Amino acid sequence: MGKNLWEVYTDEQLNELNSLNEDYKNFLDTGKTERECVTEIIRQAEAGGYRELSSVQQLKPGDKVYAAWMGKSIALFNIGEDDMEQGMNILGAHIDSPRMDLKQNPLYEADGFAYFDTHYYGGIKKYQWVTLPLAIHGIVVKKDGTKVDIAVGENEDDPVFVITDLLIHLAGKQMDKKAATVVEGENLDILIGSRPLTGEEKDAAAAQILKLLKETYDIEKEDLMSAELEVVPAGKARDCGLDRSMIMAYGQDDRVCAYTSLAAILKVGHVKRTSCCILVDKEEIGSVGATGMHSRFFENAVADMLDKLGAFSELKLRHVMANSTMISSDVGAAYDPMYADAYDKKSSSFFGNGLVIKKHTGSRGKNGSNDANAEYIAKLRKVFDDSQVAFQMTEMGKIDVGGGGTIAYILAQFGMEVIDGGVAVLSMHAPWEVASKADVYEAYRAYCAFLKAMK
Repeated sequence: MGKNLWEVYTDEQLNELNSLNEDYKNFLDTGKTERECVTEIIRQAEAGGYRELSSVQQLKPGDKVYAAWMGKSIALFNIGEDDMEQGMNILGAHIDSPRMDLKQNPLYEADGFAYFDTHYYGGIKKYQWVTLPLAIHGIVVKKDGTKVDIAVGENEDDPVFVITDLLIHLAGKQMDKKAATVVEGENLDILIGSRPLTGEEKDAAAAQILKLLKETYDIEKEDLMSAELEVVPAGKARDCGLDRSMIMAYGQDDRVCAYTSLAAILKVGHVKRTSCCILVDKEEIGSVGATGMHSRFFENAVADMLDKLGAFSELKLRHVMANSTMISSDVGAAYDPMYADAYDKKSSSFFGNGLVIKKHTGSRGKNGSNDANAEYIAKLRKVFDDSQVAFQMTEMGKIDVGGGGTIAYILAQFGMEVIDGGVAVLSMHAPWEVASKADVYEAYRAYCAFLKAMK
């Protein structure tokens, strides 16, 4: 465990740290879903001089472009002086987070209560989601193609929603269950109403909800079949601790790395080697689907760029990908002294000690991981040391306890050098996660150094 960064920052750095973290909190509040994140990323990118790739006929060094895909994933490119065939410096993070999604036929009534039926997304401890104020974000798409944006539960005068729990007085059998089954997945339905619609004899509470949906959003029950509505914790990102040294918020896995990667590429100006920031969907469920890292959208965007640079060939595309270097920007498990038995302290990530570098992820014998090469780590060490960036070499926890993965192994399939590097987080995958402001700032500094100096 190295020296805590709070002890070494100058006043100028502390001012920059505070400004960055205020912007980060605003980003978290604005983007509670992947769609909302992409909308905000495009706004910031265009304000920073980036243009949509599809709107550009020709490209040259110094141009800045972005390519969004289905409103849920996006890649930003800052074209450098060097031939792209020599590769790019890539930061890659994900913007989806564990949550609950409404099922496609969600509305039902039970004994006078109206509910939305849900299906949880990603790895969660189900019992953590009960009795919290919840919000609903997303879109409803009607048959004519009209999109209706939904965001309920965030404003002070908005209603919120809740998953109820069994009162302790009647919970004898429940308390004897294992944590994994204390709350069952099918019981994670959110309570949305209890007032019956006057004149309705059957399912009157659900009828009242349908009436309100029609009046407020002009949507019918059938429109919910073509909706993507996500249930997330209601409330804003907040400073944590009397010393305000931390941030507590929903979705910091992995929006803390997404934001710092975005901030870095927007900050970095002229570059010799093309820089790139990929922010993708679906990592929490295996990076699958059209908007996940396993799809071809990123490769297609790079091919499009090569074509507009007048240099496309299939062979050159393969060379670009293989010659690139990447930091898979994803969070690490911060050492928690309350649960010390789960960690190997010698290889743990500590708050206030800088960027968390993981040579490999995976679980139990590095299964399912990318394992970075020693030569690449040596180059990174030099880049960070030359820029006086603090970093720590870590692992997820004790070998036989568990583990996790990132998008690193997917990009490594192209033959490029990839390593995991991100921010240490407490209570990862919980409705509210905690990160150190110092580590947020140091990740940003590390990503800036990587984009500028990595060769």
